[in-house]
Amino acid sequence: MEQLYVFGTGNAAVTHCYNTCFGIRDNSNRFFMVDAGGGNGILRILEDMKIPFEQIHDIFITHEHTDHILGIVWMVRFIATRIKTGLYDGDLNIYCHEDLAPVVDTICRLTIQNKLYQLIGDRIHLVPVHDGETLPILNYDVTFFDIHSTKARQFGFTTLLENHRRLTCAGDEPYNPVCRPFVEGSDWLLHEAFCLYSEREIFKPYEKHHSTVKDACELASELQIPNLVLWHTEDRSINSRKKRYLAEGIQYYNGNLYVPDDQEILNL
Repeated sequence: MEQLYVFGTGNAAVTHCYNTCFGIRDNSNRFFMVDAGGGNGILRILEDMKIPFEQIHDIFITHEHTDHILGIVWMVRFIATRIKTGLYDGDLNIYCHEDLAPVVDTICRLTIQNKLYQLIGDRIHLVPVHDGETLPILNYDVTFFDIHSTKARQFGFTTLLENHRRLTCAGDEPYNPVCRPFVEGSDWLLHEAFCLYSEREIFKPYEKHHSTVKDACELASELQIPNLVLWHTEDRSINSRKKRYLAEGIQYYNGNLYVPDDQEILNL
């Protein structure tokens, strides 16, 4: 069964959970990893969830913000070390939009040992993707799209799973109607929800160009999407977040609503 492995669920400023990133596990137990969070916490998460580096050969970085990109340094470092010691078969592909590829390269060059950095271009590949481009990843045809961010340039993706359900990651900003051809018809939508609508005056999501739970749920209802995952949230009351977010969300959305915790696994 294909599954969504939720590595982290928080926004950039969280301290009680990890930054939002995840992996799609296919029926062959391989992972398509999306973002890596903001630090080496990703290493502990992979260990806790019992995911060997050898099962990860494809990573997509959505954009340049620290909470999405800095963890890639640790992924490159640890996978490169395994390549050097003969413990990692095959290559690692890191997908990102064409403006981001040199950023990833520079960060790695400045922060990891040269003997490991030299594997970039040899066994570790930076693969630029373009708006509307489809690439084969695992057993999926993954179509990348520009989410038309108002901040740093950012891409999302959509793909048809092996179970014939369409899954779409809309990035960490509110849905832009120009992306409708990629989002509409999805069976699963992964969408940010910075905070509750009822707490919008506390967290100021609109000033940061983010959504609330109400906004994301109304969107999924309008597009008739049956499964909605909300994350990239604040973490002030992390222990009650799921209960509170679900309570607000079901007022605006009748589908299957998920507010996962870090290290939760969802069956797709």
